[in-house]
Amino acid sequence: MTLDTTVQIELYTSMLRVRLLEEKVVELYPVQEMKCPVHLCIGQEAIGSGVAAHLKSDDYLFSNHRGHGHYLVKGGDMRALVAEFYGRTTGCSKGKGGSMHVIDTSVGMLGTSAIVGGGIPMGVGAALASSIRGDGKISAVFFGDGAFDEGVFYESYNFAALKNLPVIFVCENNFYATNSTQKARHAGSRIADSAAGFDSKGICVDGNDVEAVYNAAAEAAERARSGKGPTLIEALTYRWKGHVGPGTDFQAGCRPEAELNAWMEKCPVKSYRTILIETGVIDAARDEEIRDTISKEIDDAFEFAISSPLPTEADLMTDLFCE
Repeated sequence: MTLDTTVQIELYTSMLRVRLLEEKVVELYPVQEMKCPVHLCIGQEAIGSGVAAHLKSDDYLFSNHRGHGHYLVKGGDMRALVAEFYGRTTGCSKGKGGSMHVIDTSVGMLGTSAIVGGGIPMGVGAALASSIRGDGKISAVFFGDGAFDEGVFYESYNFAALKNLPVIFVCENNFYATNSTQKARHAGSRIADSAAGFDSKGICVDGNDVEAVYNAAAEAAERARSGKGPTLIEALTYRWKGHVGPGTDFQAGCRPEAELNAWMEKCPVKSYRTILIETGVIDAARDEEIRDTISKEIDDAFEFAISSPLPTEADLMTDLFCE
């Protein structure tokens, strides 16, 4: 599928926005003012951007512990996200959730879960509600290869396929669950192949190629909206940082530095920038303009967060029940 230049610029901007925000987190996290652990998606930005491009504002998205990018590409407010990092009352979870529990219901971002695979049944539940209501909304649920180890994935996918639910399963396969390699955990080599066992559609795609992800998501979204049921997208990618925090995990001995370096050569943001410049979609000046706009938004978000109030003791007793 040949993409319109407007779509190409939107995809690039979406990825770059996530990348620059998380690079600022890496820069400022050592100051130790952020009140939570952070799981960064640097290196994986193409997946969320490519899938979210096919989601309407009232469609649903569910994510996992590595969900900053998913929150942003779905339209979540950056100020509220950063304020949540700092544990402020202006955060998207009022400073109570932290990095792993972010939400913006106004744009269909229905939350992230720190439980491995925890968002999968919720995404299927939202799709079931859409099916019953006949409202035309679809759900996308993001998870890592570690969630493929959990029984809830199979239970949820079976139910979604059985009921032809409008849901897209997106596995961001970065080949590691914390410090455990995929080869040490999975007998098969392709997660996407498991969809065939449910008479469903599985697609394996280069997760560092945003247009490849975009095209796979286009097919999955069309299937969901036309009553053809779920699609499992396996996007092959690699996280640049350690499982948690702004550093690396080489000291754990679970992955060689050369492996990371090889994947960094396939950077989704840099590679797409090169393509857009070589094809004349943007030039260096336009790229700088995009970066400057994003940088100003990020600076504003951090200034807003740092100047926002911390929760009080009385706030401990709020939001305990939903009436």
